Amino acid sequence: MDTFFFIIMMLTSVVGLTFIVERGLALRWSRVVPRSVEDAAEACRAAGDRAVLRRVCEQTPSPLSRLLLTAEQYLDMPKEENENALQTRARQEVVRLERGLVVLEIIVGIAPLLGLVGTIYGMMSLFGGLGESGLSDNRVLAHGISLILRFTMMGLLIAIPSLIAWSYFSKKVEMLAVEMESVCDEFLRRQYCEQPEEPVTTGKAERVRG
Repeated sequence: MDTFFFIIMMLTSVVGLTFIVERGLALRWSRVVPRSVEDAAEACRAAGDRAVLRRVCEQTPSPLSRLLLTAEQYLDMPKEENENALQTRARQEVVRLERGLVVLEIIVGIAPLLGLVGTIYGMMSLFGGLGESGLSDNRVLAHGISLILRFTMMGLLIAIPSLIAWSYFSKKVEMLAVEMESVCDEFLRRQYCEQPEEPVTTGKAERVRG
């Protein structure tokens, strides 16, 4: 039974470590918001620059690239419709960035509970052994206390790094989302810049005719 609990907790730690490494690589700033894509969006100020932006985004796949391609695709539509399409795509990209964080959140919750279950099992083994051998057998007492402390420590050692990683990655996703939103907003603002209105001369013309 001791081996069973240790295997479960080791599997939990391996899953947590796997997702920590995977999210750490996936949420790199250069991978989500590449500098070359930002520069291309900044340089796109006329209709003739859109081909360059599309080429850079296609050559550098990233969440920001996909958002800019969506915005560029709907530039012939009214700005409000473009923004709605962009927001829908942005929600999809944020969900992809948050993929795996729910696993870390689950591990943060269950790791201490697994440690608690192991602790209870250690106490049951301790009292069961003492009931058979009495307090004179120090080996039974030491083994039971060792199990209790070991399971408790393993639960905490699994939960603490997972909690740190989950908090850090959640905040980083939020920062990346804000940066992508800023880049896309600036891009749309430049593309939909308002043209100066022509002066109203109707009244003057009527007075002249009068």
